[in-house]
Amino acid sequence: MTPTDVRIGPAPQVFSPGPPRRPRASWHSRANAIVVGWLALTVLAVVAQHRLPEPRWLVIHMFLLGAVTNAIVIWSEHFAVALLRVRAERWDLIRLGALNAAVVTVLYGATGGHPGLAAAAAGGVVAAVAWHVSALIRMARHALPSRFGHVIAWYIAAGVALVTGGTLGGLMVSQRVPWAWHERMHAAHAEVNLLGWVGLTVLGTLFTLWPTILRTRVSDWVGVSARWALRLAVPGLALTTGGLLLAVRWAAVAGLAAYAAAVAVALAPLAETVRRRRPHTPAAWVIAAGIGWFEIAILTDVVIVATHPQGEVAEALAPLLPLVILGFVAQILLGALTHLLPVVLGGGPARLKANVALLERGWTVRLAAANLAVPLLALPLPPLVSLAGWGLVLVALGSFVVLAVAALILTRRPSPALTGVVAGCLLTAVAVAVATSGGPEPRATATVGRQTVEVTLADMRIRPGTIQAAPGTRLVLHVVNRDAQHHDLRLATGEHTPLLGPGESATLQLGPLTRDVEGWCTVAGHRAAGMTMRIVLLGDHSAHAHDTGAAMTHNPADLDLTAPMSPGWKPYDATLRPAPGGTEHHVEIHAKETDLQVAPGVRQRMWTFDGTVPGPVLRGKVGDVFTITFVNDGTMGHGIDFHAGALAPDRPMRTIQPGERLTYRFRANRAGAWLYHCSTMPMLQHIANGMYGAVIIDPPGLPRVDREYVLVQGELYLGQPGSAAQVAKLRDGRPDAWMFNGTAAGYDHAPLTARAGERVRIWVVAAGPGSGTAFHIVGAQFDTAYKEGAYLLHRGGTGGAQVLDLAPAQGGYVETVFPEPGYYPFVDHDVLHGEAGAHGMFQVTE
Repeated sequence: MTPTDVRIGPAPQVFSPGPPRRPRASWHSRANAIVVGWLALTVLAVVAQHRLPEPRWLVIHMFLLGAVTNAIVIWSEHFAVALLRVRAERWDLIRLGALNAAVVTVLYGATGGHPGLAAAAAGGVVAAVAWHVSALIRMARHALPSRFGHVIAWYIAAGVALVTGGTLGGLMVSQRVPWAWHERMHAAHAEVNLLGWVGLTVLGTLFTLWPTILRTRVSDWVGVSARWALRLAVPGLALTTGGLLLAVRWAAVAGLAAYAAAVAVALAPLAETVRRRRPHTPAAWVIAAGIGWFEIAILTDVVIVATHPQGEVAEALAPLLPLVILGFVAQILLGALTHLLPVVLGGGPARLKANVALLERGWTVRLAAANLAVPLLALPLPPLVSLAGWGLVLVALGSFVVLAVAALILTRRPSPALTGVVAGCLLTAVAVAVATSGGPEPRATATVGRQTVEVTLADMRIRPGTIQAAPGTRLVLHVVNRDAQHHDLRLATGEHTPLLGPGESATLQLGPLTRDVEGWCTVAGHRAAGMTMRIVLLGDHSAHAHDTGAAMTHNPADLDLTAPMSPGWKPYDATLRPAPGGTEHHVEIHAKETDLQVAPGVRQRMWTFDGTVPGPVLRGKVGDVFTITFVNDGTMGHGIDFHAGALAPDRPMRTIQPGERLTYRFRANRAGAWLYHCSTMPMLQHIANGMYGAVIIDPPGLPRVDREYVLVQGELYLGQPGSAAQVAKLRDGRPDAWMFNGTAAGYDHAPLTARAGERVRIWVVAAGPGSGTAFHIVGAQFDTAYKEGAYLLHRGGTGGAQVLDLAPAQGGYVETVFPEPGYYPFVDHDVLHGEAGAHGMFQVTE
């Protein structure tokens, strides 16, 4: 006897039979025709992208907003009807029509320069999906209990994610969002759509699809795991979205960690299923690979959000596209097709067996190619390596498409509905490949005789700064202004864009290239500030000569201080710790020649104390004795000179040769912020190449503060240390940039932190060698200023200071209390120095 479900109360509402419905197969044929149409448009957009505005944005949104969103809406409703055993609502095609009209309008408005229209249409997309979610909720409420009813909750949560992500997208295309919020919204938009709308839908589907492919029963854990996983995933996504929007990194990371835990819980019953029946078919192995890439994508996502400044998260998430779309979605799709295609094609047992054998032909090679291609496309590798990745994608997906088409042809009389479904799936496989054709950075896409490059104007830079092309190439530049102010691009050959407002774009077409071409922004002062670019002919010896000349006369404007720092870069720790106990300090310092990142994306051989610029910071009290063991681990002679001690320089400041060591002992009789540096001649070169540091001797009675930092400002001369080119710049006093603690603009990328209301003390030493500093914090005032052993201001008075001015080799400190949360830039207020790298940021939180 089977158990009977007895309920007391109002009878559940049952959908009225109503008039006869159209056949479901016909409905599927029409619905999937929409998906097929979007996929075809996606492929056309890729082919014609050099003629389109915003080609990369357009291709990605045609695929994700057009094809994928339609597929999710269609199939999540289909699975809801099948799992809940209810009838579909009558307005499904009308809802699809409204959704697609809104999507078309979004694409037109966003790329045609109609932000208001695009924002309104984004609201239409959100409304259509919200309507779809409400339909799923009504079905779930009116259905009888179902073993797999929990899957519907995943589809509802995914729909809510799209409503959130679509709202953020609408705000961004409206161009009414303050620029400071744009990058935060961009990051949140990407996370909630990829992990929510796509990720939750696929995870919900795998609960039943995975055991079906393994040909075993569904795990008994599925119901419990699905419910607990969803309880983790939804709050995790909400926390991530909120954290990214409000620039609260810990919240974003914690949310992603919760989402990752949810994925682990969701996959637990799938793993339990594997224990009973291991993957034994190509479809199972391909889907397993897709699940593996999803886990890798989530972990990568956590690392990116945890390690990148808020303003760079959106751009840094770009490598996730190959991981999620190609590694995860495409392989789930191919695995499902490998399993389902022979079944839906039918044709009898013999035909079924033949189609299975046909589709599984060479599957190990395809699997290896697809999974090798993903890292080649996701990692920042040379163009030739990425090109090899695309070749592997073609091998993996193209060969499957050929086999699937062959199976279609060999099967007798496939129905129109099945043909539509199969064609849609195959086109999806192709589209997921082309939709990831963009990379993390604007890159050139070369065709025969033509090269298309996306050029962005932002942060007083033109990116890419150099475009390489073969002689005779017809170059197409798609120029996009992603800044908050107006810019344009003028080329020396005469082509130019109009003045572009925020978000506007224009296309320049150049005839066959015969020489190098310079480009710049014509807005007053922007060219001098670094908004320049160069088109360089490959194999042109004159270009090489030009490059060499540029290196000889390097200008600070040539450095892109807003570019991202190289992977693995860590800022010099500016935190100043209290003086150690005791009155004697024994320190060992090694002279080393080390390659360091001295500016965003720029590494250079530096001469250092202990491998850092500046060298280690020493701290003590008046009267303390310092015993320094100085060891020369370099390849040339070096010495050391501590300004904090007074003694005859004859012996302790002598130059020692590689492998030698000396002992330098001094007593700190006076308080102050003191410089130490290499004393070997030519001293100008040794200091300019990084051999300096600071000694802090606390003034008597120095009060405690909440935080203390030390900043040593120095000049940066690019080039081989000691080379003729570098020495010429040293003698002329022409630094390439100025640095705080060894990196130009380093603390722009890794801000110092404080809390509103805390008292912060900043020690500053000017290492030079030729210029001092005028240290200033934008938005803050100093109530205490100490310079060269004397107080200029004491806290508690009514006066204030705005700048701590220090000549080369001077030092001191200032104190301030940040009044409220926000970002407070600190600069050398000699604006030339400030704009050329002597710049950083305090991030002040509640």
